[in-house]
Amino acid sequence: MGILTIREAVAEDFDQIWAIFHEVVSAGDTYAYPPETDYDQAFKIWMSQPRKTFIAREDGEILGTYYLKTNQGGPGKHVCNCGYMVSSTRRGQGIATAMCEHSQQIALKLRYEAMQFNFVAESNQGAIRLWTRLGFDTIGRLPRAFNHPQLGYIDALVMYKWLDPSP
Repeated sequence: MGILTIREAVAEDFDQIWAIFHEVVSAGDTYAYPPETDYDQAFKIWMSQPRKTFIAREDGEILGTYYLKTNQGGPGKHVCNCGYMVSSTRRGQGIATAMCEHSQQIALKLRYEAMQFNFVAESNQGAIRLWTRLGFDTIGRLPRAFNHPQLGYIDALVMYKWLDPSP
């Protein structure tokens, strides 16, 4: 096992990112993207629209990825939003933790003061436990907002963390 490194993604990384994105999105159980999202749509969602996209890799293999973008403009521009994906073959090995911690450092460098996850499926208990452990609070619940392929309509959570350490 090599050392996990996180760096900003470049277009040439997308073939490996696509393998993870397609696996996660086609399952339809965590992200609110259509399960049939194709390669070009995924590139736009994950690489073009966010402010920055990162990869977590080990020995040249991309094991996870995340994006960071402004959650709202204008008076809300100090709050960012992130999305994280890890290859199913490498879940439970600290990759999401490393990416979330990294994203918070990047957010502060980009002058964001808070991070918000807008739509966390309540069935995604691993993510909810992780975000809670990393200091995120559940600040809202959207009743029956996520149509899970096996569970039907379930709640989606809004999770939030104030990042700026200054008073």
